[in-house]
Amino acid sequence: VQLQASGGGLVQAGGSLKLSCAASGRTFGPYIMGWFRQAPGKERTFVATIGKSGIITYYADSVRGRFTISRDNAKNTVSLQMNSLKPEDTAVYYCAAGGRRVPGTASHDYDYWGQGTQVTVSS
Repeated sequence: VQLQASGGGLVQAGGSLKLSCAASGRTFGPYIMGWFRQAPGKERTFVATIGKSGIITYYADSVRGRFTISRDNAKNTVSLQMNSLKPEDTAVYYCAAGGRRVPGTASHDYDYWGQGTQVTVSS
């Protein structure tokens, strides 16, 4: 599976951005999907994950209530709607696909990774 993330940019604190991730190469439906982020000088951390059917979702505590993950299996895309953005959300955001049965929050739960898209939130 090849993943292409897009939608990053510069936004003021309190603003919104929507990230998208397009999958190609294999059927999208059998994979769990996730978003991770990596801030400068820090390790990559979990943001959100969604199950194969789109019913099960799970979020990091730091983004729960502000971010929403969704997927469209017909279009082979997964999105991350980010609202009420804070400067600490600044990071490179990565989408990932994994072949496990249920959504996971660890990097090793995912087999394929996109190239990342930069999100910068100014104060």
